Amino acid sequence: MDSNKTNEQNCIISTLCTIAGVKGKCHVLCPHWITIHGATGEGGRLFAANIPRQYMHTTLANSPVEESQPEAYAVIEKYVESFKKMFDTALPEKDRIKSLYLCSHITGTGKTTTAIAIGNEYLKYQYVGSIKRGLKPKRRPVYFMSMNELQTLYSEATRPNVPKEIAERASGRYYENVESMKNVDLLVFDDIGLRSSTEAFTSDIHSIINYRNTMIKPTVYTSNIPLQDIGSMYSKQIWDRTRDMCLEIAFSGESKRGFRR
Repeated sequence: MDSNKTNEQNCIISTLCTIAGVKGKCHVLCPHWITIHGATGEGGRLFAANIPRQYMHTTLANSPVEESQPEAYAVIEKYVESFKKMFDTALPEKDRIKSLYLCSHITGTGKTTTAIAIGNEYLKYQYVGSIKRGLKPKRRPVYFMSMNELQTLYSEATRPNVPKEIAERASGRYYENVESMKNVDLLVFDDIGLRSSTEAFTSDIHSIINYRNTMIKPTVYTSNIPLQDIGSMYSKQIWDRTRDMCLEIAFSGESKRGFRR
């Protein structure tokens, strides 16, 4: 290990860390780095949160989307400041952390990148805030799930003529994900409304959303469908309540896929 090399550029908690950039302390053997990122940089709490590998270092500060979505990011940065309230359990419902609904009519405008950056910010605030208060940080305060991944697991588990061992494995993973999505503090739910679904799968989506609404757990949604129209695909009653608890942010412009680095 190079004793002169520091690791703050790779660590998502660096902006809240008192030893970030300090030679001899900020390095890949730092116990906090290993806890968050894992010894290889692709594990730890980020892996437990199901954050895709390419987004494990993404925060609002380094997001490539900010340049093309300045108005959305101005609102989101203020939203992330509300994460400081996560330790105040006595807050009335109206003052708790709200849900977000990131929407654009076209793909590739940066919704997923931004939603995961928000999730990583929440993990950062939860970890550092817990340590400052003498609390044990949660292993999985955030969970990421795409509708496509969840629906694929459901199909593998229920499709006729799938080999038994594959169906059983998919079923186990599917219900583990459903429970994680229900109970995690902050859920990042990507591409909701992307595909049509069976009645049974839609019922599971209702169950997840309704449970989180009832327990006042914030969710960051991304979608190509405006919030006012999502009720046509799912339960209108559930989404009426979701709208009351959600801030919708529109992403504009053309697709940037293939251009960002």
